[in-house]
Amino acid sequence: MTPERSASNRPDPGTPVFYGRRHGRRLRRQPAENLEWGLDHYGIDADTVECAAALPPQALFNDEPDREDRPVFLEIGFGGGEHLAARAEESPGACFIGAEPFMNGVAGLCGHIRQRGLTNIRIWPEDVRLFLPLLPDACLDGAFILFPDPWPKFRHRERRILQPVMIDQLARLIRPGGELLLASDDATAKTWLLQSMLGTDDFAWQARRPVDWRQPPPGWPGTRYMAKAEKAGRRSAWFLYRRVDGGNRRLTPGGTGAGRGR
Repeated sequence: MTPERSASNRPDPGTPVFYGRRHGRRLRRQPAENLEWGLDHYGIDADTVECAAALPPQALFNDEPDREDRPVFLEIGFGGGEHLAARAEESPGACFIGAEPFMNGVAGLCGHIRQRGLTNIRIWPEDVRLFLPLLPDACLDGAFILFPDPWPKFRHRERRILQPVMIDQLARLIRPGGELLLASDDATAKTWLLQSMLGTDDFAWQARRPVDWRQPPPGWPGTRYMAKAEKAGRRSAWFLYRRVDGGNRRLTPGGTGAGRGR
């Protein structure tokens, strides 16, 4: 029989439950070195966030010139970091924050940063739900949730990343006129994403015709995961939303999705 967990070891009731893996296969020497280097130079830790709380997220980019005037974008669950690195490379005048709890994926992004010499990315290597409440209102110009873990079984639906509380947080953080891009190749996840967004008046879906959600946005860099999905016959869908002015949903307890990308 498993010993009963002592009260001191039980998780705080206010802490979101994390599902999924933090580590995959043991990293080889170079990815492990990239991970250590990347988090040392560009990682965001809890102490840093607490110091920057209520300040614009540009404060996390203290070594970047003219950072106060730069737009800021957030990717939740960046997977191997290919999309985030490509965005940062094509827009050196913007600031990018990536949140990903899967350390093998973080190592991948750190490799891209090191290889391309990027300096405009910061990394939150933990559950994104611990990070978002610390950011001030209307501080983001856009956000991406691309190919999140679909958790296809109905009994696991509360583990999916896009829950009412997540939508409320994104509505609080993305300035009016800013954009939220969602994407998936999984049928269950596509339906969930669309149905979840139907419940908010804070975002307006930008699609006007079927082709608008059947093809990636301009400049899409492509990822290894998407290439594998297409090879397997899974078609991706892209849902672009714009933050509308006037909506202000009250933050309420929601599901437990943890924000890991693929």
